[in-house]
Amino acid sequence: MKITIFGTGYVGLVTGACLADVGHEVLCMDVDPGKIEKLRNGIIPIYEPGLESIVTHNVSAGRLLFTTDTEAAVKHAEVQFIAVGTPPDEDGSADLQYVTAVARSIGEHMTGYTVIIDKSTVPVGTGDKVSGAVRSELDKRGAELEFDVVSNPEFLKEGAAVADFMKPDRIIVGTESKRAEEVMREIYYPFNRNHDRMIFMDLRSAELTKYAANAMLATKISFMNEIANLAERLGADIEHVRRGIGSDPRIGYHFIYPGCGYGGSCFPKDVTALTRTARDCDYDARLLTAVENVNMAQKHVLFDKVSHYFQGELEGKTVALWGLAFKPNTDDMREASSRRLMESLWKAGAKVQAFDPEAMEETQRIYAEESGLQLCGTKEQALKGADALVICTEWKEFRSPDFASIAQTLSHPVIFDGRNLYAPEMVERHGIVYYAIGRGKNQFSATGS
Repeated sequence: MKITIFGTGYVGLVTGACLADVGHEVLCMDVDPGKIEKLRNGIIPIYEPGLESIVTHNVSAGRLLFTTDTEAAVKHAEVQFIAVGTPPDEDGSADLQYVTAVARSIGEHMTGYTVIIDKSTVPVGTGDKVSGAVRSELDKRGAELEFDVVSNPEFLKEGAAVADFMKPDRIIVGTESKRAEEVMREIYYPFNRNHDRMIFMDLRSAELTKYAANAMLATKISFMNEIANLAERLGADIEHVRRGIGSDPRIGYHFIYPGCGYGGSCFPKDVTALTRTARDCDYDARLLTAVENVNMAQKHVLFDKVSHYFQGELEGKTVALWGLAFKPNTDDMREASSRRLMESLWKAGAKVQAFDPEAMEETQRIYAEESGLQLCGTKEQALKGADALVICTEWKEFRSPDFASIAQTLSHPVIFDGRNLYAPEMVERHGIVYYAIGRGKNQFSATGS
């Protein structure tokens, strides 16, 4: 099939590349000429395992094309994916200006029946707005053309997006049009051969499903962080608790790892947007508000532990930081816990020596003017001259470090582990003081009690 993708960001590029990889002829459109030129030359603007090779292969095969020409993009296909950004507005709601702009462009240039697919994460009711925008442009032209608007939310985990797209656990499609359903089945047929993963529903239910999924996962994380904070005060070990409750199949082990707060492009934004949606229809979503509040507080925990250990005297201290991205296998720094920690340390007069396997360039872009930040080429270099080590991201290469070397290098042999990577007894055997999240023994609460 011929398919057009509006947007070459995280969702749009992964979607376009994967659809091309199974044989569809995909044209990706973006308004940024520099980005399009780089993509044509095989330069990928994001780090995502496996994505670069798929893009390069399909560009070479002629199945994946890139353009800045809106009219050409619309006329390329009867299937138009909208995968542009929906950043949070000032009030926390999703900003739909880019989505509606694409919808108007489609209405302006379409020449026949068109299936318009919302791939972006959008609030409930966006499908109606997209339909209205398209219809308005058609009316201006005096064109009597048929179209269907479909909700097809993405469920891609950063760091595993290609695998998630190629082997989805479900494909949600919101439409009540049989014609559009047939088109969607044809698009996803290559991903659906072993068993039917497609779940059809009305458009608004599909839009809500995306937000509900992310809000549920965020809730599990905030719940475990609450229990971890309680464990510290009670002298319990959250890792024992986690294994104990995870063994219950009704709970499971996914997303019950405590830490220093969730970040990224989805959870913070989507929970906030869903809370705003609830307010707009006069419903007080108290649980969602609590999930947000717990997460915001959790991002202060590491700084509070460091400050408590040094008795509030952080002026002139140097902190080694391992991990800058909000999670492993990505260079995404959006809402990363490392950012809240670093900014708090700088405000207190401390310096940061940081290392991350992939997010160094992004960190440099964000904090280019920050004199208190030194980016290091290796995790070992980050330790030299540092007073303490803090871990914010659970990259694999951080899991089995040389503890003896860490103890010798740090002026204060202490580790603040925001991801509970190590067994406390293993670390302490090397003479290192170890503070994690909710590990009970030798811990203290974020309030310093």
